[in-house]
Amino acid sequence: MNDMLSKVLETVSYINQATRNFQPDLAIILGSGLGALANEVTDRIEIPYNEIPNFSSSEVEGHENKLIFGKIYGKSVVVMQGRFHYYEGYEIEQVAFPVKVFAILGVSNLIVSNAAGGLDRRFKVGDLMLITDHINISGLSPLRGPNTAEFGERFPSMKNAYSPRLIELAKNAANSKELKEKIELKEGIYAFMPGPQYETKAEIKMLTTLGADAVGMSTVPEAVVAKHSGMKVVAVSCITNMAAGVTDNKLSHEEVKETA
Repeated sequence: MNDMLSKVLETVSYINQATRNFQPDLAIILGSGLGALANEVTDRIEIPYNEIPNFSSSEVEGHENKLIFGKIYGKSVVVMQGRFHYYEGYEIEQVAFPVKVFAILGVSNLIVSNAAGGLDRRFKVGDLMLITDHINISGLSPLRGPNTAEFGERFPSMKNAYSPRLIELAKNAANSKELKEKIELKEGIYAFMPGPQYETKAEIKMLTTLGADAVGMSTVPEAVVAKHSGMKVVAVSCITNMAAGVTDNKLSHEEVKETA
């Protein structure tokens, strides 16, 4: 048994004991300023990250550092109220570690949200963008190192990294009578940059040329590990600011949190 699998199993053992073997069908990762959805969880069991073996925590404002188990609209869920980031000093495999834990817990579907900078001039602050694909500019892979066969194969395909079926479900939900007037759901390609600095105008021009519609500092590591582990993934970006050069506004984390 390699070290990564050993750590994951230790974490899963602790969680099973704390939740009395609660079986989530769905995992949700909440991005910067988006943690309020966790308040919708009923019959909840909360575990602070600092109590979970091998878990990291985020020092970024807008991340509550809690793992929450329970029900949302009748679905058994585990919710990450806050995530950790590569730019905080964690290794990329640490960033995606919770997704490996979810895989062993038996989670089959993953919803990921993030705060992102808009590149498409048709977007406006506050829009939601359904991620149809991603571009990993960072040069980092959470699958680097010895492969653990219990999670997936050595060279996994990233075709349909974001599940076409879940994308259709998300679009149908956004177009439902209850939500159509409240949500104008956009679609696009998300670019992952390591951060923590925001991008330069030249970098934004590069990303736009490559075909990206939004840029952020998360989501891709988790999506890659989820795909490797056989999970279906759907991801949504909240466009909390327009990226450098798209407008002349100064970028700030305060704006990100307020918009989210």
